[in-house]
Amino acid sequence: MCDEPQPVPSTVEGTAHYRADTPIGTLAAWLADPVASAYFPETILRFRNDGAASTVGLEALTDADWITHFGRFEPLPDNLAQPLALRYHGHQFRVYNPEIGDGRGFLFAQVRDGAGRLLDLGTKGSGRTPWSRDGDGRLTLKGAVREVLATEMLEALGVNTSKTFSVIETGEALHRGDEPSPTRSAVLTRLSHGHIRIGTFQRLLALEEPEHMAQLVDYCLAQFPAPPPPQDAPGRDEPAVRLMHQVVERLADLAASWMVAGFVHGVLNTDNMNISGESFDYGPWRFLPRWDPGFTAAYFDHAGLYAFGRQPEALHWNCGQLAVALRLLCDAPPLITAMERFGPLYMAAIGRRWCWRLGMESRGAEADGALVAASERFLVESGMQPDAFFFRHRGGRGVEEPLADAFADYEPAPGDHPYWTEGSPQSMLIDEVEAIWAAIAERDDWTPLEAKVAAIRRMGAAHGVPPVPQGHATN
Repeated sequence: MCDEPQPVPSTVEGTAHYRADTPIGTLAAWLADPVASAYFPETILRFRNDGAASTVGLEALTDADWITHFGRFEPLPDNLAQPLALRYHGHQFRVYNPEIGDGRGFLFAQVRDGAGRLLDLGTKGSGRTPWSRDGDGRLTLKGAVREVLATEMLEALGVNTSKTFSVIETGEALHRGDEPSPTRSAVLTRLSHGHIRIGTFQRLLALEEPEHMAQLVDYCLAQFPAPPPPQDAPGRDEPAVRLMHQVVERLADLAASWMVAGFVHGVLNTDNMNISGESFDYGPWRFLPRWDPGFTAAYFDHAGLYAFGRQPEALHWNCGQLAVALRLLCDAPPLITAMERFGPLYMAAIGRRWCWRLGMESRGAEADGALVAASERFLVESGMQPDAFFFRHRGGRGVEEPLADAFADYEPAPGDHPYWTEGSPQSMLIDEVEAIWAAIAERDDWTPLEAKVAAIRRMGAAHGVPPVPQGHATN
């Protein structure tokens, strides 16, 4: 075993915008378990997201300090003294499981960004916790690389996603049944607007803890602020009802953003649904090779429950489980009213986002819906890869005859970028993902990953700022 390292003096205190704030501490006694990170044989820095770090005042960390905090998990100044493994339950492929929680991750720190919004630094692969069950609490390096690629691509395509903040290789040989073993290990840190899940509320319902449920609702309303529900919404002044409306708004938009991105998450269990509306926790994800509603990402999703075309249904169902949990605090009818908004909100969001990705001005829900329907028919009939479709028709250019009427009255949105004049679009199909990993696994060559991240970020700059709906905790 390696000797324990000596502490490295932190440079965090010298950064201008670092601001620790740990409101989770008011809930921690019943929401989480204090834990410690595993000790890793090695800590090799493989990825640091300085853009994300700059939003919370951590970009000035030296690599040595970065490893101290995100490889050895020495506390950040004035932050959580000990990491917290959160407790929750969840429906996993529609089967309720009360035996889950943070089994290979923890909440490491909470910070405020320049706009005063609360952000969490959470981990994946940081070791065993009371909720690990039979797992080893570790993460494969391949899994970490895949999460980098997923989060970078989704952010560039306008999806509200967690950001991969750090990847550190940890020098262990892991054995997994679904990939060649032994394989390399890593610990990942993600930056997000929170780690409170629908499953967090389900646990409090199962334990019949209304006081804690009320505290959790207040925490979410305070830390993920949003405009109030519609004026005619019954019970709109009740905290639980307000939160229900916000989550419905956020998850309807999240479902739409995945569809427009051609993304399949793969595991849409209630413990993977963040109250902040962020997409996170990337396992067997895929991007579509062609427009196929039945396409699945997880080899174990035999029934296609979380297939591409069923993702909106899955998120709506998950919202229903939140409504069931919130019945501990209020009557059902106001919660049902909030649930009924999901469909119209989703349709409006997918039209708005479809136009954004095409670089055209939205013309309202009805017209945009017709454009989406015509585009989907074309995609199915032509077999064109979705990224190629959006690239080829950017700003209404190159429209084939079957689409001419649907595109006729649309105007290009302001803005231009050299990316749109290049020969082909960026995509993230499985063959390229595997090739990027093979370069690392076989030659320890990280240049393909670095080049891909740079290219994706350039694509994101070309797309510009995505539309943000009511109820969203924005990035």
